[in-house]
Amino acid sequence: MKMTVDFEECLKDSPRFRAALEEVEGDVAELELKLDKLVKLCIAMIDTGKAFCAANKQFMNGIRDLAQYSSNDAVVETSLTKFSDSLQEMINFHTILFDQTQRSIKAQLQNFVKEDLRKFKDAKKQFEKVSEEKENALVKNAQVQRNKQHEVEEAANILTATRKCFRHIALDYVLQINVLQSKRRSEILKSMLSFMYAHLAFFHQGYDLFSELGPYMKDLGAQLDRLVVDAAKEKREMEQKHSTIQQKDFSSDDSKLEYNVDAANGIVMEGYLFKRASNAFKTWNRRWFSIQNNQLVYQKKFKDSPTVVVEDLRLCTVKHCEDIERRFCFEVVSPTKSCMLQADSEKLRQAWIKAVQTSIATAYREKGDESEKLDKKSSPSTGSLDSGSESKEKLLKGESALQRVQCIPGNTSCCDCGLADPRWASINLGITLCIECSGIHRSLGVHFSKVRSLTLDTWEPELLKLMCELGNDVINRVYEAKLEKMGVKKPQPGQRQEKEAYIRAKYVERKFVDKYSTLLSPSEQEKRIISKSCEDQRLSHTRVSVHTPVAAVNSDEARRESLFCPDELDSLFSYFDTSSKLRSIKSNDSGIQQCSDDGRESLPSTVSANSLYEPEGERQESSVFLDSKHLNPGLQLYRASYEKNLPKMAEALAHGADVNWANSDENQATPLIQAVLGGSLVTCEFLLQNGANVNQRDVQGRGPLHHATVLGHTGQVCLFLKRGANQHATDEEGKDPLSIAVEAANADIVTLLRLARMNEEMRESEGLYGQPGDETYQDIFRDFSQMASNNPEKLNRFQQDSQKF
Repeated sequence: MKMTVDFEECLKDSPRFRAALEEVEGDVAELELKLDKLVKLCIAMIDTGKAFCAANKQFMNGIRDLAQYSSNDAVVETSLTKFSDSLQEMINFHTILFDQTQRSIKAQLQNFVKEDLRKFKDAKKQFEKVSEEKENALVKNAQVQRNKQHEVEEAANILTATRKCFRHIALDYVLQINVLQSKRRSEILKSMLSFMYAHLAFFHQGYDLFSELGPYMKDLGAQLDRLVVDAAKEKREMEQKHSTIQQKDFSSDDSKLEYNVDAANGIVMEGYLFKRASNAFKTWNRRWFSIQNNQLVYQKKFKDSPTVVVEDLRLCTVKHCEDIERRFCFEVVSPTKSCMLQADSEKLRQAWIKAVQTSIATAYREKGDESEKLDKKSSPSTGSLDSGSESKEKLLKGESALQRVQCIPGNTSCCDCGLADPRWASINLGITLCIECSGIHRSLGVHFSKVRSLTLDTWEPELLKLMCELGNDVINRVYEAKLEKMGVKKPQPGQRQEKEAYIRAKYVERKFVDKYSTLLSPSEQEKRIISKSCEDQRLSHTRVSVHTPVAAVNSDEARRESLFCPDELDSLFSYFDTSSKLRSIKSNDSGIQQCSDDGRESLPSTVSANSLYEPEGERQESSVFLDSKHLNPGLQLYRASYEKNLPKMAEALAHGADVNWANSDENQATPLIQAVLGGSLVTCEFLLQNGANVNQRDVQGRGPLHHATVLGHTGQVCLFLKRGANQHATDEEGKDPLSIAVEAANADIVTLLRLARMNEEMRESEGLYGQPGDETYQDIFRDFSQMASNNPEKLNRFQQDSQKF
């Protein structure tokens, strides 16, 4: 082994030794610079390689996305997938190569520089220090005077110790130099050899990978040659077709427009039309219209979801429009809106009008065929309709809106024409309708009838319970009370003109409502059972000739035979003039009670209008009893709202009651406030659906929301907030509903009010006027509505004895 620095020269500390040290130290410094540079270059190469792998991986992902996009082409998808998998393997091989490079070059050489060269530098510092100390000791020993024996001995001892230390450290330094010079060759060669072996493995793996892929690439190349030939052939065919079509006459687009009712894709007709916007500027926009699935829809772009202009063509009409400046215009009119459209030519306009009319006729014919099939297949059991209590219990178990509503007596057929299996409903009337009658109801306006689908629309629990409280039988007893007496027959399915006239007469003109009849509940009928002798006496007094003087009839007894029982008469005294005649009614009530307690055969007091009343113009106006018997419809609605009697409320509305009638004798309270006091959620919903003002207040400045908050009716508070109640309104004491709920410590109502207020403030800050609010707000109110309708006992935290809805 050749030593870089000789140990013997080290002990002599000769100039040759010093020259050798200077040469070695310069060489080590240069070696350190070269190794540092090589390590930094290796780090840069590894970082660049990793960036290359990342970019290559993104490129490979792009190939995979292209393969997924080409899923309809099996050749392209398969080849691209296979290529992307191969590239992924190459990326893995590159990653392994860079990892091995980092271990072989960066890690090994960096460790050599940091460990071995650092030891050399430390040894150099110690050698330089002890050399300096030795030089100082020699100089001091030479300068000491001969006559100072003590100093001579001290200088000699220091020199001896310093020389001994110098020899020890110098030998260690020379050893470190020789070891470093020997080790640097092995470290550099070892790291470079490992680096080259990593490259060898990388290229060998790549060669093996592409050797396996080679046959597939060769087959794909042959297949690609065939694809090129086929593409050239298709190009020639398309050029020929292009030339043929170009020779045709396209001066007018009318020739290519046609409609097909039996089209396989369900699109009867489609094409561009100009549509007039409903904004204030009445701008015209060109849109792509189509008639499909018995609807008229349009799109601005192909990817846009179609906007429905007419939900059901059977509910609309189409007509020419010649009273505007634009040409070729026609109008599609539905019960809720109208749409002004413009074609490009007269021929196109006629074609569109004909297509709409044909679609309407076809839709009616198809619906008629479906109805016949339903009539043959379905035969609902009448026994299930009679069990009212059982059906109402079934309604709370989660059936669909259609099933729940059809469980109510009379609801399995249309309320107006009798067609089986109705799928539509009037929510303010509480009846079910067929599709054709529902269209006629829509044309009446929402102030008469609010139509909703039992299968397509979502139903709030309050509305569903409202539908289940009324039904076709109940409403028809009100609105068709005089139908048989007048000799009018209900229209049959398919007779649209007859239906329109009948429905308008029934609900708008109310021709068949018996103005003098009173709808009695079973409980009231039981209360009003009187003995046969009492009924005979009543009949003898009511069947009076038109010309019989009023004095010929005992007025007290006549009044006593009112449809109201004595208890009801007592309650009416607070509303009527307490004259001597009315007092005589009250004094004679004991006679009525005595008759009913005799135990004789009794009959219900529900008799026909003809047996109790004379014609309107011939009745004796002096009969105070008859005046009191026929309540003011508003008062009847007011009383029935508190009693939670929906049939009586419907009857009062049919008699013309003002839904916002205010009782001047009771602080200007409204029927809606009475419904709150009565504690019924369904009653409140019925009044609101029939136009009740949710913000109308009494003389104390309290509206329905105030009263519901005071009483702790959480379900009603939730309902009023959903229906637009103003929770910022204050009563005469300056209290709003929130402050009332806070004083009562009603956590549920405070939560609802604060949540509604926060939602309102959020919508105002974001400019979302008219929007329903965020999903959390809607979910919480939906949960409260479900609980109030189906499990009201869970909300009775402050009124354990309150009546359940």
